[in-house]
Amino acid sequence: MIIAIPTNGNLLSQHFGRCQTYTFFDIDAENGEISAERTEIPPAHEPGVLPAWIAEVGGSVVITGGMGPRAIQLFEQRGIQVVLGAPSVSPREAAVAFLADNLQTGDSSCDHSESDHGAGHHCR
Repeated sequence: MIIAIPTNGNLLSQHFGRCQTYTFFDIDAENGEISAERTEIPPAHEPGVLPAWIAEVGGSVVITGGMGPRAIQLFEQRGIQVVLGAPSVSPREAAVAFLADNLQTGDSSCDHSESDHGAGHHCR
């Protein structure tokens, strides 16, 4: 399993497409613990680019504060689990809490709807 977390500085980003970097955590299948961590600069954000990129690097879970419904659908079509409403904590703290099944989540921090911004709007 690979967990992908959008980050700004040393904190989980509240908008998956408006982040400086992504932090990836490789999870050991035998013990369910983090075996490697790396940070990468994402490609330019356009509809469908980030789900494809995360799928290419083997991502299976995305933890973020929020994203729009179309982005969620694109991740799910690629078999990537989306965890929304995560707090602005360190990416490692979020990953460890997720693995321990005690990550505090809520509603997506993206509260835009397509009707608010017209067709084609994507919360980034």
